[in-house]
Amino acid sequence: IGLGTAIIFDIGNDSAQRAERAKVINAFLAGGGRLVDTAPSYGSAESVVGDLLADLKVRDKVFLATKVRSNNNAEFIVQMKESQQRLRSPKFDLMQMHNVGFLDRAMFASQLAIVREWKQQGSFRYIGVTHSQNQERANDRLIEMMQQEKLDFIQVNYSMAERSVEQRLLAAAADTGTAVLCNLPFARGVLFRAVRGQTLPSWAAEAGAASWGQFFLKYLLAHPAVNAVMPGTDKVEYMYDNLDAGRGLLPDAAMRRRMAAHIDTLL
Repeated sequence: IGLGTAIIFDIGNDSAQRAERAKVINAFLAGGGRLVDTAPSYGSAESVVGDLLADLKVRDKVFLATKVRSNNNAEFIVQMKESQQRLRSPKFDLMQMHNVGFLDRAMFASQLAIVREWKQQGSFRYIGVTHSQNQERANDRLIEMMQQEKLDFIQVNYSMAERSVEQRLLAAAADTGTAVLCNLPFARGVLFRAVRGQTLPSWAAEAGAASWGQFFLKYLLAHPAVNAVMPGTDKVEYMYDNLDAGRGLLPDAAMRRRMAAHIDTLL
């Protein structure tokens, strides 16, 4: 279980909200979490994450991932340097080329060469690509990238409400040895709205789920190609619930089909 920072960590200098997010990070790390994912396009989130990790003195406990996106190579490099400053870290665990579907092939190749060079110099441990818009249309392009390039990670939309990656993309990731991160695991609240007023089915316990949030997360975590899911939260109690999805039982293939069928009746 990772921690996504879009919207929720875009809080600027609000001291009360920063104190709440600091409690979330402490709960996350105390519960065994490590992966924190952010981006310069998330408003002030990148700076907030950098400040909080420094204030809490926990940078060495975090697998820190951020992103870069530009259609200009000079700006691309400047943006990565600015991320180092905002995150107060000269090195990242993962740098991701963000929403790569907008890049033509020549630009993608050029920028991939840049992040590979930075990786070779030790600035990044891993590199990858993301897509968080029009996932179904992006799948073919991401599969092509994984097959043609040695990518360490991809990050995709994946939730019980958006399962297009199950058709071919996740199998391609497994075949190419590419790690998979899942964003928007609650589909921007669509799943919680769909189950509002609904009782968690008794058989969910067979999948290890004690809440709807765990039900949604365990479905994703149980896919053999998935490495991490990254829900965002500003509440410590929700963080504890999210972390519990990564413990105990995970659904097998038959149970995952049953879970998906149940949610399909509610969407």
